[in-house]
Order: sequence, then C-alpha cells, then structure tokens
Amino acid sequence: MTQTRTPLVTPVLIAGSLVLIVSFAIRSSFGVFQIPIGQTFGWPREEFSFAIAIQNLAWGIGQPIFGAFAERFGDRRAVTLGAILYAGGLVLTAGATTAGEYQLLEVMVGFGIAGIGFGTILAIIGRAAPPEHRSLALGIATAAGSLGQVAGPLATEAMLARMPLSTVFLVLAAAILLALFALPFLTAPTPHHAGTEPSEKLTTVVARAFRDPSFTLIFVGFFSCGYQLGFITAHFPALVTESCGAISPTGPLAALGISSTSALGAAAIAFIGIANVCGTFTAGWLGRIYSKRLLLSGIYTLRTLVSAAFILTPVTPATVVLFAFAMGALWLATVPLTSGLVAQIYGVRYMGTLYGIVFLSHQLGSFTGVWLGGWMYDLYGSYTAVWWIGVAVGAFSAIVHLPVQEEPLEARPI
Repeated sequence: MTQTRTPLVTPVLIAGSLVLIVSFAIRSSFGVFQIPIGQTFGWPREEFSFAIAIQNLAWGIGQPIFGAFAERFGDRRAVTLGAILYAGGLVLTAGATTAGEYQLLEVMVGFGIAGIGFGTILAIIGRAAPPEHRSLALGIATAAGSLGQVAGPLATEAMLARMPLSTVFLVLAAAILLALFALPFLTAPTPHHAGTEPSEKLTTVVARAFRDPSFTLIFVGFFSCGYQLGFITAHFPALVTESCGAISPTGPLAALGISSTSALGAAAIAFIGIANVCGTFTAGWLGRIYSKRLLLSGIYTLRTLVSAAFILTPVTPATVVLFAFAMGALWLATVPLTSGLVAQIYGVRYMGTLYGIVFLSHQLGSFTGVWLGGWMYDLYGSYTAVWWIGVAVGAFSAIVHLPVQEEPLEARPI
C-alpha cells in the first residue's frame, strides 16, 4: 500500500501560523508598557519587571501542562482554553491599579500564552508535518510569530499615544479572541494515526528522556535563550528610550516616522521581528541538512558576540538598528532547531509535553532576565551588569549543546 505524503504547506501550518502571529504580536508588546506604566502609577522599574517575569515563569510552568492536556483531551480544547486565559488576564489587567494586582494577573496571562504559544502550536504542526519537512515547517511557523513581533510593538506604541492603558489592554484581549477563528483548521493527526512510533505511556517516555543526558543538556542550554529574549523584550525599549543619542530629523529613521527614542525603542523590537522572519526560516531549512546541535551552538556563539559588541559601543540610533537586525536574525532561530531536536530524538507523539518541559528552562531564563533587569536597573541605574550576565550565559549555552547526541533515543543505549 502506497503511503501519501503530507505536503509542507497545509491548513494546519497556516492556521497555526496565524495563531502565533496574534499571540506574539501581543506577547512582544509588553516591553512598550514599561515606561508608561511606571509613569502612570509611580512604580519603580522592578515592580512591572517582576510582573512580566512572573508571566514568563507561569508560561514556562504552563507549557508542559498544556502539552499534556492537548495530548490527552485534544489540540483545539487546549488552544481554546489558552486563548480564554490570555484574553481574560488582559481584561482583568485593564482594571488593575496596584503592582500586586498586575503581578497576580500575569500568572493568568502566562498560562494563556502557554496555551496558544510555541509549545502547543509547534507540537501540533510537528505531528502534522512529514519527517522530511518537519524542521522547515517548524521554522515557517516560528517565523510567523516574528511577523506578529513586527506589528505588535508598533501598534501598541501607537495606541498608547492615543488611548488610556486600560483601553489598550482591552483591544489586545479582543485580538486574541479573534485568533480562535483559525481553530477549525488546527487539527493534527492523532498519535494513533500519525506514523509508526510505538504505543507507550507518557510517563514511560518522559522517564526515558529524563535519564538521557542529552535531554538535560538541551534543557540547560535553552535557559540562555529565554534570558536574552526575556530581558531584551521587556527592557530594550526602555534602554533605548533613556540611553540612545538623538535621532536626526533629516535621517532615514525620521523618514520612517521614527522621530523619538521611545518610538525607536518600539521600532527596535519590530526590526528584530523583521530579521527574525528570515533567521528562523533559514534555521529551519538548515536543520533539514546539518546537525541541529552544531547549528544551535553556532547561533548561541553569534548571539554572544553580537551582545558583547553592542554593550561595548556607545548607544546610538545606528547601533540600535544594527543590533536589532543582527540579534533578530538569531532571535528565535533556536526554536525550530530545539523543538526539531526533541522530535528527532524522542519522537512526535509526546512532543508537546517533552518540548514543554524543555521550554520551562527557557522561561526560567526569561523570568531571571526580566526580573534581574528591573532589580539591577533600580540598584545601579543602568542595564550594563545584567547585559553582561546575558553574554556569559549565551557563551555557556554554546558549549553545552556540543555533547548532545542527535540519534533517536531508541537507536542508542542510555
């Protein structure tokens, strides 16, 4: 009997990409709120930073839970629950007035992101894609999230200039619910029809992964990705606003409508997203051909060099733009490679749960980067120290990926 191959571009990939565009348009916009919220409520930088750090931690804790939920009760139910939590958290945040309320509600927002973020959606796409296209499909979906990152911060910055904080949160909540229109197409083959993987219990597969040193190395290595992304997303707009030199009224940025450092801070996140579209697509394509662990080590090495170069030079509009495009090319390039590595070694049946566990390390890094950024800024009045910590953890991740064994677990002894 001839098996029909699944094409690369499918309704599942399109629908999943649309959900990720909306999810990450909003997720990448929280750094734009850093200064407006501090000015509105008179909070020190650490208060809102800690709220976003809690969001990242809740996202990480929720990811393996949603992965297991989707594998047990269905992908659509998991995505629907995530969207409701995400939107509901933003609606309640619109009425919050104290730091404690913000921080508590970010638990709800973080769990919502877990339901419609990379861990859940990439697992659906990974199960739907044939092995020869899986790495590229994951790269395309990750790149789609970057398209949201292009539009989200710029749209949020524009809304904050025209409407109250509370209204902006309500608009973002409505956008999340609109993403549910893609839900009817978001169904991957169930594990019983998805291929030739043996029927094993979730606990058995997870226990085998935990005994594998490579799983530990992947878990530890993903920490620095979260640290760098979390810190930059939450604090880079503020860093640019406060530290960048003046923007020339006749320069190319002014021609694009970027006339203030606050606008440049939001635009920098969008520039990262633009470059990331190419970077993640390229990483997914390269992952089909070359060693994923070596590609990951190379990406972390380049991130380390780019970050060190930026902090060693004066912060000017030119260096901000150069850094944004350079870091953007590497931004989420680790995601299709890491998720693809998990699928390659441990199979796709429980990919959502296993990648969710690995992603928890990413979000522990995000929590650390976001919170440490606010705390150390209040302590020292600058981001320099926390930036250098990010350089160090990036170099560490470049090293720990080198010993990872990429062969399927069942094909080698543990």
